[in-house]
Amino acid sequence: MTVQNSYWANQGPVEAVVIGASAGGVEALLTIFADLKPGFRLPIIVVLHLPDERRSQVAEVFARRLPVPVREAQDKQPIEPGTLYFAAPGYHLSIEHDHSFSLSQEERVHYSRPAIDYLFESAADVYQQRLAAVLLTGANQDGARGMSLVKEFGGLTIIQDPDEAQVSTMPRAALDLCQPDCILPLRGIGRLLVELEHNACY
Repeated sequence: MTVQNSYWANQGPVEAVVIGASAGGVEALLTIFADLKPGFRLPIIVVLHLPDERRSQVAEVFARRLPVPVREAQDKQPIEPGTLYFAAPGYHLSIEHDHSFSLSQEERVHYSRPAIDYLFESAADVYQQRLAAVLLTGANQDGARGMSLVKEFGGLTIIQDPDEAQVSTMPRAALDLCQPDCILPLRGIGRLLVELEHNACY
């Protein structure tokens, strides 16, 4: 399944991709990123629920596996095209209107910090219809509210098929709040990321 041509006609190209995942997320992310090639141009920003009592090595793990730059997002850091960013454990990650990151330690959302909702809601406000949001496997309702806001702002919404998800709670919670543009298996999401990049304007 791919995005209908009407999406490109109405919204235009995507400028950024945000992804949220929790339980089972590492394996899911490795699957959807398997199709990324050197020179991939879109920035991808990921919130993956992690324990916050220690330093995360997720960025290093993905950097060894992928042909694109992978970084842990830093406060005030400008978002660069073609780079994969992971939220740091213990901090909410937001996107500012100057396309830089903001880290904060406000209260947890759905017991999580970083919270997917923080990233999705701020990205929806900044990128509006030029945003693609992806929600993957997870065991709570984080991301559902943010996904509905992305939809409200005209962004492209993609939810992992709950029947395929390792833990279906998170995608099902999002489906209860909004009707996404796409419900796809992981491999389909990976192919869609490539399609989005091909339609990007740089």
